[in-house]
Amino acid sequence: MKKVLLILALIIPLCSNAQNYSYNYNKYINQFGEDYHEVGVTLGISNYIGDLQGKAFPKIGYQPMVGLVYKYFCSPHVGFRFGVSYTNLSAADSNSTIPINQERNLSFATHLFEVHGAMEVNFLPIAVLRMKVTPYLFGGISAFYFNPYAQDTQGNKVFLRPLSTEGQGLPMYPDRKEYSLVNLAFPFGGGVKFFIGKAFFLTGEIGWRYTNTDYLDDVSKTYVNLDTLQAYKGQLARRMSYRGNQLQNWDHVNPNYGFQRGDSKSNDWFWFANITCTVYFRAFGNPKAYLKTRCPGLLSRW
Repeated sequence: MKKVLLILALIIPLCSNAQNYSYNYNKYINQFGEDYHEVGVTLGISNYIGDLQGKAFPKIGYQPMVGLVYKYFCSPHVGFRFGVSYTNLSAADSNSTIPINQERNLSFATHLFEVHGAMEVNFLPIAVLRMKVTPYLFGGISAFYFNPYAQDTQGNKVFLRPLSTEGQGLPMYPDRKEYSLVNLAFPFGGGVKFFIGKAFFLTGEIGWRYTNTDYLDDVSKTYVNLDTLQAYKGQLARRMSYRGNQLQNWDHVNPNYGFQRGDSKSNDWFWFANITCTVYFRAFGNPKAYLKTRCPGLLSRW
């Protein structure tokens, strides 16, 4: 009997606290609702997957990225995010382990600006008075700007799109249209987020971008006739289209139309791996009452 009374003495306060928590949580939700906002910054690294670099996680080629993000969650589970990001992408055949790619000797680099919107889904209900950690997934759409360039034999920076290195826009190659420098991508990925204190989220994330272009690196199809290319675009276009002859002991003939230059079967990718810090806040409702939630001991006063 004494053991039963002891167990009851321990359980009753816990039940009382649970009831108080439930009451306080319901009161909080009635006053503020479950929707919330986040605004913050993101820092991380990026890389590219395409004709000049086919591995998802190569040993080299990583570049820093930075961005701003805003999120609106209509519940602790489902929200919408919008962000802007900046990074550089680059790759070179000289770093390839494939001999035929090394002989091709192409390279590129580009600045990349991205604006994205996506839906984000938390596995667990993370928010004030809810879970403090959760994995999540996201998916959406983005627009990005790029402009690939490379260095010539004198080390000068040369933008590649105006040179039509694969015959884009030339009348004798009507199937090769000049590619746009603004394109769409489809971002998706996931991560883990932590609610720190009462005002901050810290998030670790990896996000993939499948683009709607195969010319992120200015490489996609086959070589064109180099004499024709030179006639329309000049000697520089010829030199930047075919760079295998820049290697020592390279005595092959110049490639003609139909010789493989890239792989047009799939479009290019890029990805971000980043850490994001955001501020949690509510933009609607009673601001004065909301500010009280920043103060310790609020629940004890309710």
